[in-house]
Amino acid sequence: MLRWRVAVLASYAASGVAFATWVSRLPAIRDGLDLTPGGIGLLLMCMTVASFISISASGLIVLRLGPKLTTRIGSCMVGAGLVIVGIGTSIAGNPLVVAAGLVVLGLGTASWNTASNVEGAALERGLERHIMPHLHGAFSLGTVAAAGFGAWAAAVDMPVFWHFLVVGVVVASSVVTASFWFRAEKTAQAAAPFKPRETDTFRDPSTGPLPVVTGALPVVTGALPVVTGQPSGSGAKDQAAPPLDNTPLDNKRLVALAWRDRRTLLIGVLVLGLALAEGAAGDWVALALADGHGQSDAAGAVGYGVFVTFMTIGRFTGTVILDRFGRVLVMRWCSATAVVGLALFVFAPVPWLAFVALAVWGLGASLGFPVGMSAAADDPVHAAARVSVVSTIGYGAFLCGPPLLGLLAEHFGILHSLLAPLVLLVVSFFLAPLAGKQKAESMQSSESR
Repeated sequence: MLRWRVAVLASYAASGVAFATWVSRLPAIRDGLDLTPGGIGLLLMCMTVASFISISASGLIVLRLGPKLTTRIGSCMVGAGLVIVGIGTSIAGNPLVVAAGLVVLGLGTASWNTASNVEGAALERGLERHIMPHLHGAFSLGTVAAAGFGAWAAAVDMPVFWHFLVVGVVVASSVVTASFWFRAEKTAQAAAPFKPRETDTFRDPSTGPLPVVTGALPVVTGALPVVTGQPSGSGAKDQAAPPLDNTPLDNKRLVALAWRDRRTLLIGVLVLGLALAEGAAGDWVALALADGHGQSDAAGAVGYGVFVTFMTIGRFTGTVILDRFGRVLVMRWCSATAVVGLALFVFAPVPWLAFVALAVWGLGASLGFPVGMSAAADDPVHAAARVSVVSTIGYGAFLCGPPLLGLLAEHFGILHSLLAPLVLLVVSFFLAPLAGKQKAESMQSSESR
């Protein structure tokens, strides 16, 4: 169990390292390619589109390949994407090459994150206590370390290529190694007496459970047995059991049910505002400090480090807070704190106050995403599908929001464009009570089955 926990923590931390590496060097990428804020926004949109395609299919990918293999492939794609971005910035000086690298980065990141959340939820169930905030705290620790290294790299004018090459190799190799101790697939098999790929275990609340074959499949020499529960006909007219190779169809039905689940969608909307607040900080804080508050590129990287440092503090203290106050109060506190911090950052009259605002903003954005992932994965049977739904909604805001903010920044300035996430944060504040109520109803439903 300890090796499993360390391996999952390493995967989350490596994801944070990869993310903060390219974010902390955005000013250098902008200067190397001579881009405007709108140009940066278009580059980010390339990654956003790729990430959204990947995250939309991530539920099916994880169900098909399993979290271990998905994590390995995703981390290797992220490492390759970083190297391509470095080549496009430092060697080719071509925005198209950088855009291609961001596409690869986005495709790998999205599915990797969903697989990590599924693995983390399995670990949480295995430990039988809150652990998801700590896992996302490991992500934040990775961003802190990478932001610090990025600030140093910017201060000494390290070429983006060499910076990204080193980080890309370290990220891919560390995650592939750590994944050898992943156990989500083993625990899932041990928890059920049937093989999910040999029968449809899908439960539709509108029609009742479908028949489940729990034993070994019989050796069939004539017509296949009837498994629909209807009276059998004669001979070949009997309705045959589904073939063994229909796993994609079964997985699609699981994901489709998750998209119709009211509790899952509400969790996604709740996560939406807090995810956008986190994503906006990740992509625009360094540039906002440099262009909006007149700070250096190195100071911009330090500012992002302040944000992720306090977000990390919030996540590592989150389990105690959640156990004491529950999800509803915690989500309200996070939303309100993020609103205060973000508004203070935009209107700070002096630079030092902007750094204070980043600390408040980081605390507010700390627990929304991990709590949402944990809540979506309460039911282990539907964990992958429901996590993919909440991930799609949350990462949609996390990834699509910042490029759209870049388009707003072209007309209103970087600082004032950051006021847009405030609206969704207010929505998250008022939806906070639904998280607790829907969780209680879900648990009652599970107990009644």
